[in-house]
Amino acid sequence: MRPSVLSALMFAFALTQATGVTAAKLELQGALTQGGLIFGTTEPGTALSLDGQPVRVAPDGRFVIGFGRDHAAEATLEARFPDGQTERRPLTVAKRDYKIQRIDGLPSNMVTPPEKVLARIREEAARIAAARAVDRAEALFESGFFWPVEGIVTGVYGSQRVLNGEPRRPHFGIDIAAPEGTPVVSPADGIVALAETDLYFTGGTLIIDHGHGLTSALLHMKDLWVAPGERVAKGQEIGTVGSTGRSTGPHLDWRINWFKERLDPALLVPPMPAPQQ
Repeated sequence: MRPSVLSALMFAFALTQATGVTAAKLELQGALTQGGLIFGTTEPGTALSLDGQPVRVAPDGRFVIGFGRDHAAEATLEARFPDGQTERRPLTVAKRDYKIQRIDGLPSNMVTPPEKVLARIREEAARIAAARAVDRAEALFESGFFWPVEGIVTGVYGSQRVLNGEPRRPHFGIDIAAPEGTPVVSPADGIVALAETDLYFTGGTLIIDHGHGLTSALLHMKDLWVAPGERVAKGQEIGTVGSTGRSTGPHLDWRINWFKERLDPALLVPPMPAPQQ
């Protein structure tokens, strides 16, 4: 269930009250759940870590942390403030239930890739991982997020796909069905980290870096209108919906990562607008 603005504010207030830290020291807002992204603010110059891993803090004190699909029930956020005070804050990450999605009738080579393409798949996966590993200093995510395309949601985050009767990896994005050629816009401000027209699994693929390890991946696109290194603005047209790569029809698969943690885009945007009659 998508948390409301009120619940997010209550969450931030509860965390502050539970620890006795003033709002100026450390504030957290967001969905403290598997797949959730937390937006935080703290005093500039604070050193943060999540479960022992450093977390980038912007010059104005803003930061993000995220929790993947199967994240453990507990996490620990540690802060060392500029005045030397420290805090070790335990976080409880809510568990979610996920849907099972069955797709039958796929060609066998789309379910189990042939041996001859495995080297290609590994090389493409390495490039995607490299794009997601960048810890860009700019907090471009401050623009906020909205849907990169409007359409019918046909696949949700975390669902377990069973292809031709064989269980596969969970789905880590949101599938949005729309006519081929429908414009796709950047869901937030960012810099293009990867632009590929023909990856084996995802076809036309864009990765947009929103800063601090937060990235959007836009998959199965027909046209790509931007190039690596290009700065894009929230709402800027960046390409079109397609059915490239391993796809059963025209749609956009939108994914969000915080480094290796795969997050749920639906927690960052309002409900999909109803189709116009």
